[in-house]
Amino acid sequence: MIQEVLNRFHDLFGSEGDIRTYFAPGRVNLIGEHTDYNGGHVFPCALTIGTYMAARKRSDRKLFFYSMNFDRTGIVESSLDQFVMGAENNWTQYPKGVMWAFGEKGYPVDCGFDIVLYGNIPNGSGLSSSASIEVLTGVMLRDMFGYDALTMTEIALIGQYSENRYNHVNCGIMDQFAIAMGKKDCAIFLDTADLSFTYAPIRLEGARIVISCSNKKRGLGDSKYNERRSECETALSELQKVKDIRSLGELSGAEFEELKEAIKDPVRQRRAKHAVYENERTIQAVDALNAGDIEAFGKLMNASHVSLRDDYEVTGKELDTLVEAAWKCEGVIGSRMTGAGFGGCTVSIVKNEAVDHFIKYVGDVYRKAIGYDATFYVVDIGDGAGVLKVQ
Repeated sequence: MIQEVLNRFHDLFGSEGDIRTYFAPGRVNLIGEHTDYNGGHVFPCALTIGTYMAARKRSDRKLFFYSMNFDRTGIVESSLDQFVMGAENNWTQYPKGVMWAFGEKGYPVDCGFDIVLYGNIPNGSGLSSSASIEVLTGVMLRDMFGYDALTMTEIALIGQYSENRYNHVNCGIMDQFAIAMGKKDCAIFLDTADLSFTYAPIRLEGARIVISCSNKKRGLGDSKYNERRSECETALSELQKVKDIRSLGELSGAEFEELKEAIKDPVRQRRAKHAVYENERTIQAVDALNAGDIEAFGKLMNASHVSLRDDYEVTGKELDTLVEAAWKCEGVIGSRMTGAGFGGCTVSIVKNEAVDHFIKYVGDVYRKAIGYDATFYVVDIGDGAGVLKVQ
């Protein structure tokens, strides 16, 4: 794929000069949803699908962006003197946000670029196409300017900073971290409170990970994502009046039950309940996986979806239809929504012999209930972002 991106770059911008190539994956979170901004644990993995980039420095401050996914848009021209926070209104808000954030963090971007991108992550699917572009841009800037002291964790944090400040989406660190730090055939057991993590091998003996994309488009900024985060922050402040904690992720389920009456609003109480219990489920799920108990892992995935549906209320008809059909399908070990919700995708663990039936059955149920098709991806777990060497 990178050769096709490079060929398009040559067609648009010429083949001379120091043209470099990069890749950043998408990610899927196996369990631990809406815990990353609540100081809890998450369990994402990088995928082998993602975003490819060819880039070359310019001698001026102009920026020329081209996405092979948006051919009709053509080349989008901008400059390092045209940072419009929260108002770019096209996909260039993500690379430009990172360029702006690099400068804010003391790593100046002092020349423009010609850039061609291609992504095979479904746009708006919840597999983090935006975070993939952010980390990809960070890796490119580190390489182009020789900012070798920047770690991949710091690149992830810059990506999150750009999302929060430049694009006004109050996201946690999980997406950028998983994309930056991914490891083949492993998921990342990440404590978002202090960014400590371990790699956990994913041994799905006789099973595959299947992503079911609802094809319902959603934008995080105009969804209720920020509202949920605010509800949790208010619930935390109420709990802090009765217990010395820094995040909801510090509480066990038993402790939450003792203290929950401090949260005065029943809706906020449900939001906090999800954050606490989802964190416990994530810890239990990784223990089950490490013990080789994939059936227990699947049951925790199912419980996660129920909590996201009933307590956090971020699923909706499309995602519930996909998951409930999956639960009825023979050979499904576990299934849940993944990502922010309000559309996007589900993740299911499906026995090898049942994958084809799963795709047909769930697809038929979804089309009948929703009126349009879902899209299915049988995915592999890959490495994090980095420089690509073209042969």
